[in-house]
Amino acid sequence: MIRILTLICAVGLLFGCQPANKPPANESAPPKNQDVPRTERVKQTAPNRKQPDNPPAVADRLVKIATDMPQVERATAVTAGGYTVVGIDVDPTLDRGRVGTVKYSVAQALKEDPQGANALVTADVDTVQRLREMADDIRNGQPIGGVTDELANIASRIVPQPSKEVPKQEEPPSRVEQEKQNQTRNPKPAR
Repeated sequence: MIRILTLICAVGLLFGCQPANKPPANESAPPKNQDVPRTERVKQTAPNRKQPDNPPAVADRLVKIATDMPQVERATAVTAGGYTVVGIDVDPTLDRGRVGTVKYSVAQALKEDPQGANALVTADVDTVQRLREMADDIRNGQPIGGVTDELANIASRIVPQPSKEVPKQEEPPSRVEQEKQNQTRNPKPAR
């Protein structure tokens, strides 16, 4: 019995005299009753690449983006005075709906580029030819003022401005007017 008591006391002393399992002072955890600050994920961004600011370089960049799209054979772009219009040449055998889909795809690809975000896209053959001539004129040193006016004219044709007058909405005829119209259309037979 004395041996059992001695054994129990020795085991108690061994477990009772062990130091508390505390982390070092510089790594101590905050007390449980305080709010723990939440960690937030921050999207890391790379520095923006310097984009060319001169209109011919912007136009060349947008042409490259447009020609990388499927079913676009050639493209031309003119940038002047805050306007950018991109003309695309597609296979002439494509139907009108498919051409619209290609134009939409090109416009979406251009929107992903900061300099093409507001660019207008056209596949009209005559307009694309005018754009091509304007791009040649710019490369040949023609003053940009005349080109800006013509480009604004093209842009207004691609995106027509809403008229200042709001069209009136027709109201349905009243019940009395409806009955009068029905009587004049279907007269009652004489008895």
